[in-house]
Amino acid sequence: MKKIELAPGYLISPVIKGGWQLSTGHSLKGAISEEQSIADILGFVDAGISTLDFGDIYTGVEVLVGKALARLQERDGAAARAKIQLHTKYVPNESSLDSYDPRDAKEIVARSLERLGVEQVDLVQFHWWRYEARRYLNALEALFELKASGAIREVGITNFDLPRLQEMVEAGFKPASIQIQYSILDRRAENGLTDYCLENGIGILCYGTVAGGFISERFLQQPEPKEFDTRSNIKYKLIIDDFGGWELFQELLAALHEIAVAHKTDVATISSAFTLSRPGVKAVIVGARNLEHLHNNLLIPQIDLSDEEIFAIENIIARATGPVGPVYGLERDNERHRSIMHTNNN
Repeated sequence: MKKIELAPGYLISPVIKGGWQLSTGHSLKGAISEEQSIADILGFVDAGISTLDFGDIYTGVEVLVGKALARLQERDGAAARAKIQLHTKYVPNESSLDSYDPRDAKEIVARSLERLGVEQVDLVQFHWWRYEARRYLNALEALFELKASGAIREVGITNFDLPRLQEMVEAGFKPASIQIQYSILDRRAENGLTDYCLENGIGILCYGTVAGGFISERFLQQPEPKEFDTRSNIKYKLIIDDFGGWELFQELLAALHEIAVAHKTDVATISSAFTLSRPGVKAVIVGARNLEHLHNNLLIPQIDLSDEEIFAIENIIARATGPVGPVYGLERDNERHRSIMHTNNN
């Protein structure tokens, strides 16, 4: 898979393997095999999806990725580290924000490095739960100090809105990237954020492009589900509700299916390809637990949608009722969305 430049001299795969699905806190029905997960990570890397996204608060995942990297080093020697790009997060506990101490960033990043078994992590993406607690710039400053020391290659942010991003840039802390929920169902980023990122050279990394697995043939022409296997199922069903409900979602799936048949692929691939083609988007994050969909994941950057296909998708999106508001606004302030978040995992 051809790499793209996220920051000067730093190349990533335009399809990123996500790690939330590997967390012990994600599944509502049982554990995931560690040995199989390590084998799957190596399978993605070998196929060209070499950028891994995870987080300090994804229980067990940094350790798991560290073991996968160690396995890769056993197999490939010193060249192994250069084959893989490690993107973690820094998420201070919500309970600590009002009295936040920047030393926390140094401690958590040091812990991430230890878990991963590396001297430098490629990207640390910073999340902050409550804007009312104003010390997020202090936390960001600490991360840039860690970049200067060599512990972090690039500093990114995740789930911040446009006013906060502008504040960061004006303070001299321009991030290399912003990771946001941006998809065929969720266009909140297009209310000024994507334009600002384009103007300022900030790469957009997108999660939610397959809505936690809802955008798949499995749900085409199926009744609205009432029970869920994972936290992401719960999360993205709320997004579908805000988009316009199950009936409109079925119309979207049907349109995606017709396009997928024409491209000899599946609806998830078409949905991710559509988002990857949006201005400013550098990569999409696929939450793949295993290698089952690897072939189609590799096709995502190769899909070239016609004007007619884009129009068919946009025609349905134009009838959507939401989600509305700033990026991550509902997740911060609306109890329906916020209630599924775990805000004190560090």
